[in-house]
Amino acid sequence: MSKTLALTQELMARASVSPTDGGCQTVMIERLELIADTFLSVGTPVQHALPALLECRAQAHDAITARTRQNLGHLRETLTRAASPATLLRTEGGWYATLRLPRTQSETSWVLDLLEKDGVHVHPGAFFDFADEAFVVLSLLTPEPIFAEGVARLITRAAQS
Repeated sequence: MSKTLALTQELMARASVSPTDGGCQTVMIERLELIADTFLSVGTPVQHALPALLECRAQAHDAITARTRQNLGHLRETLTRAASPATLLRTEGGWYATLRLPRTQSETSWVLDLLEKDGVHVHPGAFFDFADEAFVVLSLLTPEPIFAEGVARLITRAAQS
């Protein structure tokens, strides 16, 4: 639910588990309960706001879907039109797009150059367990004009490599 509303930092639900027998399973459940209570507690503000949040769920979902589709479409079109050396990997839903960049420098160098020289924030593929280089991950949640400017800067940087 928290992802549907783009409130990924807010925990809105808890899972419940009940033991079927004693012994090892009980110990596991006690440890899981400790972790959940310590690190994954549902916040009071979210509990109180949940009815209102649930009412606007469809509106939030539609806005997220529209923005991610718009940005992904723009990215595909721009990469094709610019004949960019960057390659868009197949998307499987969600709000990220992954690009393979030319292996002219390390992934870390790509990310730092984009950040320091172009003001473009991307995640290195290593954050998502890509074994090879060079991949960057873009958020499709970025407001459309900012996303478009970032894509233009990224493509310019890639073309210079």
